[in-house]
Amino acid sequence: MEDALKTEVIEDVRKLFVRYADISGSQFICNRAEGLYFENVSLAGSKITDANLSDLEIDGAQIGGAYFHNIGMPPEGHPKHDSSSKQKPAKFENCDLNNSTITNCDLSHVEINDCNISGLKINGILVEALLQKYNNDPANS
Repeated sequence: MEDALKTEVIEDVRKLFVRYADISGSQFICNRAEGLYFENVSLAGSKITDANLSDLEIDGAQIGGAYFHNIGMPPEGHPKHDSSSKQKPAKFENCDLNNSTITNCDLSHVEINDCNISGLKINGILVEALLQKYNNDPANS
């Protein structure tokens, strides 16, 4: 009996319209894939490696268990490092990041506004307690 799943290798330039397809386990290697649009898709368990995601927009996504690492401009020593390059700022709005961990990240010039910070700790110190102490200090009036 012939396998119901078939593998097709595409090695040319074309625009694809894929609908109601199960492409689980597919691999996209060394491709130009700018301006892709995904709607109502499951990307659970997917992995993106060595990708340029500049100006990427993710809206209405569930990221529980997601693991973001080695994100940003290529570091010194990387073949694509350019010391004159500056990363465009990332923006997170209306995100549920509770119980998340941020470790060994450059957070210089990061602004946190209008957020629930209950239980938020920086290096083991409760931020709420720091803000309360700061706000109660007459020198900061």
